[in-house]
Amino acid sequence: MNVEMIEGFLLGVIAASSLTAGVFFLKFWRKTRDSFFLAFAASFLIEGLNRCGILLLQKPNEGSPWVYLVRLLSFLLILGAILKKNYGEK
Repeated sequence: MNVEMIEGFLLGVIAASSLTAGVFFLKFWRKTRDSFFLAFAASFLIEGLNRCGILLLQKPNEGSPWVYLVRLLSFLLILGAILKKNYGEK
């Protein structure tokens, strides 16, 4: 096996896992309507779609600034949800 095939497979596993986690949190958001779960669902779904997008590129480059900007957005959603949950209105 060549390295590109293994990297593509692992990237696919990460994408599928992220999308699964996003759907998992979306299920809890539908039950509770807590924005904490919605932010986590959005974050994981964004990250999963980001990984799927990387898979579709002819020459994937995970070191691209655009990839990191999407990841930053994803992590900021999680951070915002945590801060809102701990310090938000009660």
